[in-house]
Amino acid sequence: MNTKIKTKNTDALYEAILTLRSVEECYAFFDDLCTVPEIKAMSQRYAVARMLDAGEIYTEIVEHTGASTATISRVNRALNYGSDGYALTIGRTKKKADGENKE
Repeated sequence: MNTKIKTKNTDALYEAILTLRSVEECYAFFDDLCTVPEIKAMSQRYAVARMLDAGEIYTEIVEHTGASTATISRVNRALNYGSDGYALTIGRTKKKADGENKE
C-alpha cells in the first residue's frame, strides 16, 4: 500500500467506490468525480495492464490502445513491482468471466 496517499479522505473515497453495485452506478459516480480525460486515461492504463497480463507485446498494445510506450512501461512496472492491485482485479475479472462462460 502506498502510504503517501493514505488519508481519511482517500479512505472515504475508496469506501464510496466499494458501495457501487453496477457498471451503471460506476458511470454515474465517476462521471461526477472525474473529467472525461481522467476516466479515459485510467481505462487505457487498465486495458494496457490486461494486455500485458495476457502476454501481448508493446507494439500490439500501442496499436490497440494508443498508449505511449512510457505509459506501457509504467503499467508494466506496476504489474511487476507494485502493490498487486492490477493482478488482483485482473484475476477476479477473469474468474468472473470464466464463471459466466460456464453457465
